[in-house]
Amino acid sequence: MSKTTYKRADRVADQIRMEVADILMRKIKDPRVHSVTVTGVELTADLRIAHVFVTTMETEQAERDTFAGLSKACGFVRAELGRRLTLRYLPEVIFKKDVSGLRGDRIMRLLDGLHKDGKQDGAPALPEDPDRTTPES
Repeated sequence: MSKTTYKRADRVADQIRMEVADILMRKIKDPRVHSVTVTGVELTADLRIAHVFVTTMETEQAERDTFAGLSKACGFVRAELGRRLTLRYLPEVIFKKDVSGLRGDRIMRLLDGLHKDGKQDGAPALPEDPDRTTPES
């Protein structure tokens, strides 16, 4: 029986994700950084650089302002992480835009379009539950 092993970088990245989300929600006073969601953190194996992925529900101009505010707050966020985490080397924080949600939405629209096209061409529709079989007529 083998245990599932997790890399230390993954565990530290998850802790950084939670702490950065809390810092952005409670400590940052910049009004440009008011509606930011931290979606993930990728940490290098040597724990020196943390790429923090964030998403906003803002217009394009407001999103640019938000990322400008985040880039100004990098030093503050790193200092707060230093107070909260006990690491030998505190990682450099780099904020990046998370585009995985947009990709997922696009894929779902494409799949919905394929599903609708399949019904219009007279092709049989796939059953909703793949485990359930339809009786033969």
